[in-house]
Amino acid sequence: MKKDIHPDYHDVNIIMTDGSAHTFRSTMGKAGDSLRLDVDCKSHPAWTGGSQQILRAGQLDRFNKKFANFGMATVTKQK
Repeated sequence: MKKDIHPDYHDVNIIMTDGSAHTFRSTMGKAGDSLRLDVDCKSHPAWTGGSQQILRAGQLDRFNKKFANFGMATVTKQK
């Protein structure tokens, strides 16, 4: 393996949105630097489920109208 071609791999502090801090190894910054996250798995709707609706009522109505004659059951909104 060639010498001196790899970046410096060191410990950095990652601060989550709830304030908790974790130490990870990274090539980011310098040893001991901190990275404060704006979004993480504790706050992002993709992981938390959120209150986001996948389909709005208007989209459901258009879908049901478009495919009404296919002989399938209509789609209902999830809660």
